Amino acid sequence: MELKRVVVTGLGAITPLGNSVDVFWENLKKGESGAAPITKFDTQFHKTKFACEVRDFNPVDYDIDKKEVRKYDLYTQLAFASATRAMENAGIDLDEVDKNRAGIIWGTGIGGLQTFFEEVRVFKHERPQFTPFFIPKMIANIAGGLLSIKYGFRGPNFTTVTACASASHAILEAFNIIRMGKCDLMITGGSEASVNEAALAGFNSMRAISTRNDDPATASRPFDKDRDGFVMADGAGALILEEYGHAVNRGARIYAEVIGGGMSADAFHMTAPDPEGTGAMLVMKWAVEDAGIDLTDVDYINVHGTSTPLGDIAEPKAIVSLFGEHAYKLSISATKSMTGHLLGAAGAVEAIATILALRDGIIPPTINHFTDDPEIDSRLDFTFNKAVSRNINIAISNTFGFGGHNATIAFKKY
Repeated sequence: MELKRVVVTGLGAITPLGNSVDVFWENLKKGESGAAPITKFDTQFHKTKFACEVRDFNPVDYDIDKKEVRKYDLYTQLAFASATRAMENAGIDLDEVDKNRAGIIWGTGIGGLQTFFEEVRVFKHERPQFTPFFIPKMIANIAGGLLSIKYGFRGPNFTTVTACASASHAILEAFNIIRMGKCDLMITGGSEASVNEAALAGFNSMRAISTRNDDPATASRPFDKDRDGFVMADGAGALILEEYGHAVNRGARIYAEVIGGGMSADAFHMTAPDPEGTGAMLVMKWAVEDAGIDLTDVDYINVHGTSTPLGDIAEPKAIVSLFGEHAYKLSISATKSMTGHLLGAAGAVEAIATILALRDGIIPPTINHFTDDPEIDSRLDFTFNKAVSRNINIAISNTFGFGGHNATIAFKKY
């Protein structure tokens, strides 16, 4: 079977760095941090008191009926907002779409955690009953289901839940469905709304997140010797993927081509990465092989780079292990240094950053680097602290999740 070509024709982003793709990209290039003291709830009893929140977000600005808002968890609202903007950006005429050949694959790591927490709190302290919206607001697949209702898309519709790799797995599944000829168009991406009391307390208990309360803006510092954990974030990213001929026939603007992907498992530990980066090496290797390119064709890697003590050692090891001497010719950056870690939405937001880097020939920086870590190969080019210009033809984006779930997407400049 001859595989179809797959291209990206629409982007939508709701992030701690801005609620549009253009603002998000400008702030990435400038090296802005989205971290600040938490405003959504009282952090008195929490070790960490900051996060990367989405600000100035009003769901009714994104074609969500005011009466429907109370039925949607924030993660669903963010999904709707980013998907709405991506569809607008792609210029999709729904009257011209074969809705039987259009689908939605969405990713989220947790789903409606805020809904779950709030309903249990109310049940215990205020009234011994639950709202009828509790279950449909909470379940992780509801965003994709509701998007299919909104657009009338009757093609494949499911949700990937692989922790921090969720959105990347969603994009890869959408890519595979189109290239196998089963659909012409897919809405894909991911959303997460985990900046809440339950998640903050849980990650604090794991000692997974930074407690640098005196300076939140510099707390996410991937590959820095003094990193002390990731910074939690809310947000969403949406991509419109289309079969190449379908996009060309309707005169669509094409941002980039998706040329391959890899999926692997660490098979090592519940939360810690394989210290040798074996799973990370394999997933990049398989993405490059799937794309039909050579290792030396890769110019840029948007790395997982979370600012955790163990993860930031394993990923560079994997890069050097796979790419050999070419590793030192790669441009590398960790945009989580600016956005924080969007968990199940990270892969989508970072895919957008990677696509725009390809389009504009600009490598966004890894900010907040102050001290080299002797355990990390200093010959690698992490694009520390300042964006650089570079012609990029092929780039890959890595995301790795708790449980050892790994995904890598390969993009080519169009």
